[in-house]
Amino acid sequence: MICEGCKELIVTIVKKGWSQRVIEASRNAGASGGTIIPGRGTGIHEMQTLLGIRIEPEKEIILTIVSPEQTDSVLEAIVAAAELDKPGSGIAFVINLNKVAGRVHMFTKEDEE
Repeated sequence: MICEGCKELIVTIVKKGWSQRVIEASRNAGASGGTIIPGRGTGIHEMQTLLGIRIEPEKEIILTIVSPEQTDSVLEAIVAAAELDKPGSGIAFVINLNKVAGRVHMFTKEDEE
């Protein structure tokens, strides 16, 4: 089944070890789960050195697909849980998804009609 124009993707990038907070907060706000991808940061807040060698701290990228009606509440829960209002804590943003396939558990019978 392919759903067209019916979902949004919340992308959250946080310090390593913070993804579980994001997942728990998004689930409590109504999301069905998320996907965690490892990454590394190169922003101004990541410019640290150890013995003169630049360190690029590890990050976790959490992908959460939600319906447009859930986006605001899930995003607010993520911001609070990950402390995204503090500099260097991470970032979250929303992308509209034109088509989604393979996420059948997210669609209701009304979506199929």
